[in-house]
Amino acid sequence: MAGIKQRLESTQETPPAMTSYWLLKTEPSSYSIDDLAAAPEQTTHWDGVRNYQARNMLRDELQEGDRVLLYHSVKNPAIVGTATVVRSGYPDPSAWDKRSKYYDAKSDPENPRWYMVDVRLDEKFEQPLTLAELREMKKLQEMELLRKGSRLSVQPVRKAEWTAILAKAKAP
Repeated sequence: MAGIKQRLESTQETPPAMTSYWLLKTEPSSYSIDDLAAAPEQTTHWDGVRNYQARNMLRDELQEGDRVLLYHSVKNPAIVGTATVVRSGYPDPSAWDKRSKYYDAKSDPENPRWYMVDVRLDEKFEQPLTLAELREMKKLQEMELLRKGSRLSVQPVRKAEWTAILAKAKAP
């Protein structure tokens, strides 16, 4: 998967940082873009990811300043907006909270198994970009989200895909 993602130089830091692009899936009945919009400072931690490949991306690859597409994954699947990673990967404490639905008895603070990032809402699209619309876009033909059997809740996005999606979201 590392070959899928591409980085773009950013002029916000010295030396220049690299910005990566990602897609984060969420079930809107659990946590929606509206929940993020209502959160303090429109910021939240992206917790509860319990897939090792997605965990590795949260732990090792998503960095502060990376850009995110927010994707509602059930009922009417669609990209609904964008966010920015405001804190790179760190241990997910819900894994060692016995009251949490994300509890994992094999994880502990000294040896964390699961990680999360913090994201801040940038924009909620006026109209969600549905999965059907995304499939019709030629520039997205190789996008990870559109590959058969692609189910990861954290996915890399190419810069060209990011650009095409934002252009479509802003089109009249």
